[in-house]
Amino acid sequence: MKDIGESRLTGKQKKIFTFVMIILALIFSGIIALLVGKPMIQFVRTPEKFREFVESYGIISDLTFIIMIVFQMIIAIIPGEPFEIAAGYAFGAIRGTIDCMIGFLVGSALIFLFVRKFGVRIVEVFFSIDKIKDLKFLQDSKRLNTLTFIIFLIPGTPKDLISYFIGLTDMKLSVWLLITATARIPSLITSVLGGSALGSKRYEIAVLVFIITMIVSLVGLMIYRLIKNNNKS
Repeated sequence: MKDIGESRLTGKQKKIFTFVMIILALIFSGIIALLVGKPMIQFVRTPEKFREFVESYGIISDLTFIIMIVFQMIIAIIPGEPFEIAAGYAFGAIRGTIDCMIGFLVGSALIFLFVRKFGVRIVEVFFSIDKIKDLKFLQDSKRLNTLTFIIFLIPGTPKDLISYFIGLTDMKLSVWLLITATARIPSLITSVLGGSALGSKRYEIAVLVFIITMIVSLVGLMIYRLIKNNNKS
């Protein structure tokens, strides 16, 4: 575990970075609104036409969506679940899951390398030093891989925060990507299935999936807190 210590950023630096992140988030949201939001509104009553619209761009639509996932992970302040739901709505369950997973792997690798290069300073851009220190229960290298896998397997846990934190640990990139590729699957599938059900006009199934996901996420958050409290050194 790299030494975290006190904040490495001054108050002025934090304000500047926060302002830049907000601007980037607004620009990103605007691009999504133009590329995805407007067509979805146009085809709101006929989801199949929206999928036809997406299909008309072929692999370009997949690459665009993957880039959106990667950008969402790096910015961190943008929630990821709506993108997972949108993946199911636009591409269907299988293709949407694959696109999301590719985005997760690329984003996880980039974040890991950024943090290894710049240290805690880059993590502080998105998360407070207190939140970073709160994850020091993962500092035990013997339990790091197992705890990280369990936490990522549970829906509702702060995966964006942990994705940045992992770069501060001794975990290898190959292990981190393996955990990302496997432990994220359960929570990803539920969101994508819900979106796919919406895109297929199976609204009852979509509502059921989202309700179950919400309940499981709340339970998962409680389990995460128990794990964190029981493993604090």
